[in-house]
Amino acid sequence: MPSLYDHVGGDEVLHRVEAAFYDKALSDPVLKTLFTERLPQHVDHLTWFTAESFGGPDRFTRELGFEYIIAVHRGLRITDEQRERFVEVYMQTFEEAGLLEDEEFRTAVYEHVAFGSRVAQQNSHATSDSELHPIREVPRWSWAGDD
Repeated sequence: MPSLYDHVGGDEVLHRVEAAFYDKALSDPVLKTLFTERLPQHVDHLTWFTAESFGGPDRFTRELGFEYIIAVHRGLRITDEQRERFVEVYMQTFEEAGLLEDEEFRTAVYEHVAFGSRVAQQNSHATSDSELHPIREVPRWSWAGDD
């Protein structure tokens, strides 16, 4: 079975989806308080993270490292409403790109983004390292969920 990365079509497709998601997040009434400004590298970073999670190149780890994503989320104090909206908009974006026709892939994408949103939310409220989620590397996702 191909990796999720290969199934989706690799970097080019993921970059297009992440760019569309980012545009939505910047203007969404619930998410725009988290996505307050357009950062030129943000779509690349989102793409690298998703690609690596889906079994593609490890650029996120090599170029940024997992501590980067922890630092980005710390202090954001993500609410349940924002976390749930993030998942909803992310799934809508994949749906609009025509990528969720395969039910197993849909499930894998949902589990990936739901897990990641919970980790980000926990880290966003952490006032000490001991309160951070224990994950310290990009999770590798497969058809059955997290490896």
